[in-house]
Amino acid sequence: MTDDPPGRALPSRSGGATLRVEFDSRGHPWKTVMTIADDLETYDAVEHQLGVLLRRARALSLAMMREVHRELEPAAYGLLIGLYDCGPTRPSELAEYFGVGKATISRQVKVLEELGLIERRPDPDDRRAHLLALTSEGQRRLDTIRIARRERFHALLGTWPEEDVRVLATMLARFNGLVQNSGKPTRSRPARNGHTEDG
Repeated sequence: MTDDPPGRALPSRSGGATLRVEFDSRGHPWKTVMTIADDLETYDAVEHQLGVLLRRARALSLAMMREVHRELEPAAYGLLIGLYDCGPTRPSELAEYFGVGKATISRQVKVLEELGLIERRPDPDDRRAHLLALTSEGQRRLDTIRIARRERFHALLGTWPEEDVRVLATMLARFNGLVQNSGKPTRSRPARNGHTEDG
């Protein structure tokens, strides 16, 4: 194997997998990597696991939504989470961020106002405009479910080594960034001061 050029990988077959021997700059064997022989099988496995994850995430999100208020609809709940994450924000910026029309945002805002979860505040940068913000009750309810969700994740992942959890967070962030940037224009995220920021 040392006769192979430095940095080259020497593939070999072992059952249903491929063994790839990698060499260092001096042509010495460095490490052996085992990969699934059929690349499609790998992508299919990822697709399947993501499907399972998304279904369970939707079920968890619906359960949390009902804990905030039993009359909440998914779209209004999403708007509520957006305000929780970004702070007071103009309705037009929320519409742009979520990719919906102003009329859609207005309907959701009306529902959330009637439930006492959000309120309108004067925009310090423009007297003609207003900002949407959580009420103290809306903040309290979302704080409660966020704490419960965090405790749930801690309980689930507490059996993993800390390094595995860190790797999972890193890979999920990479995947989310990949999905966000794949063939779509980058949308501006509403910032906490009512202006937009990239991301």
